Amino acid sequence: MTASLDDLLAALRAGQTITGGSPLHGAMHHASQEALRITAELNGAYQSPERVRALLAELTGAPVDETVTVFPPLSTDFGRNIRIGRRVFINSGCRFQDQGGVTIGDGCFIGHNAVFATLNHDLDPSRRSDLHPAPIVVGNNVWIGANVTILPGVTIGDNSVIGAGSLVTKDVPADVIAVGSPAKGIRAVPTGEAGE
Repeated sequence: MTASLDDLLAALRAGQTITGGSPLHGAMHHASQEALRITAELNGAYQSPERVRALLAELTGAPVDETVTVFPPLSTDFGRNIRIGRRVFINSGCRFQDQGGVTIGDGCFIGHNAVFATLNHDLDPSRRSDLHPAPIVVGNNVWIGANVTILPGVTIGDNSVIGAGSLVTKDVPADVIAVGSPAKGIRAVPTGEAGE
């Protein structure tokens, strides 16, 4: 028995465990090869901004708005479960393990070498190859600093800032600056008109 990409996406989006060696696991490995092919083209030579967006659309299987800017290299071992809003900037070296789902809202800035990890292996050594997906959701106007790692199941609220080098293990509410390992809110995001 084999599983299709649609079967796999449905299981991942439902948060279903992907059992090691199962047809769904095989479908995930097959999809990974396509993601590696596309990202090799994306990262292998200079690409115009328009070509970068076209390759991202091919990678994700969804339209990418003309206001999105990505500075390669960018890596992912899946790609089909990434959704990118409008006016998003992704700096170089970012890594998306997106099987569990990565949603990036409008107006987000993502710094160098950020890591989005949406899968956990099972803790039981006899089931270690089983994978547990959980989505990462980044709200609108979020700034994620360089070298930030975001773990499975985390939601970051609108307008928040994640300081460089932070490890985000739990949800971050809207309008908060969070830093550290694990990241903790330290103060509210300042608001007001420019120049005040």
